[in-house]
Amino acid sequence: MEFETLLPWLIFITATFFIWALINFLSSKSSRRDERLDELKNPNLRKENQQKNAQSGMGKMLEKAAPTLSKALQPKSEIEQSELAIRLANAGFNSPSAPQLFLTIKMMMLIGGAVFGGAIGFALFGVRDNGFVTMGVVAGLGFYLPEAVLWLMRRSRKERIFLSLPDVLDLLVVCVEAGLGLDAGMRRVAEEMADAAPDLCKEIGICNFQLQVGRNRREVLHDLGVRTGVDDLKSMAAILIQAEKFGSSIAQALRVLSDGMREKRKQMAEERAQQSAVKMIFPLVLFIFPGIFVVLVGPAAISMIRQLLVD
Repeated sequence: MEFETLLPWLIFITATFFIWALINFLSSKSSRRDERLDELKNPNLRKENQQKNAQSGMGKMLEKAAPTLSKALQPKSEIEQSELAIRLANAGFNSPSAPQLFLTIKMMMLIGGAVFGGAIGFALFGVRDNGFVTMGVVAGLGFYLPEAVLWLMRRSRKERIFLSLPDVLDLLVVCVEAGLGLDAGMRRVAEEMADAAPDLCKEIGICNFQLQVGRNRREVLHDLGVRTGVDDLKSMAAILIQAEKFGSSIAQALRVLSDGMREKRKQMAEERAQQSAVKMIFPLVLFIFPGIFVVLVGPAAISMIRQLLVD
């Protein structure tokens, strides 16, 4: 066999061995003796070690590899870091380590795409420009795939929160008008609507926890709008802040906001219903009209062909 034929397989085997060695190095455990000595020095480490032992092997590997792999992709400025944290929070990832894990996944997808694309490209085209182009294209797809998945998750979660917000506001209005305070009403709503609106109730539960530990209500409501990324929730937070500041009725403000959001949801449903006629044109043209043409024109075409053959 020629060297150009063996070279792609040698590259693939070398890259696979390197990744295997890296995984073994990152997933290597320290001795139990060292862990117990550290626990005696710092008792808080015992709980952390128990949580780490409860994680899977892949989770441990990602946790150890995250600082190294994500270092090259870390945002340089605080604004970029905050934007990344907000995008992940909009998708439901509120953990402080979420940005680091997200960047780690992007780097791993880049490396995996480069190895996979290089193996395919060099096996098909050899060590030529087409092989390197294939490796670059697959690596680029792997690098931007987590961004696309994150965008889809953000979009679907925002839509779920927006559609469930009027019902949650109605229950909150009932609780406030029944005599409960805003904090108690939010706790009751988070308990009652947990099955119907899990995403929004989870965010309300975070707000309740922050209020219980003594955080300012204005900051909590502002962070609620930023975390979800839904404009109507930002409007609700602004209305509640203004109502608390000027001493106006919170129930009346929430009722007006709920009516407006329900009307907006109704208009969106009507808009989608009007768009359905246009969207149905493409499947009609591609799948239904050809069958109709065959049924209507087919017999006439067969009769014309027979007459032409007879003549």
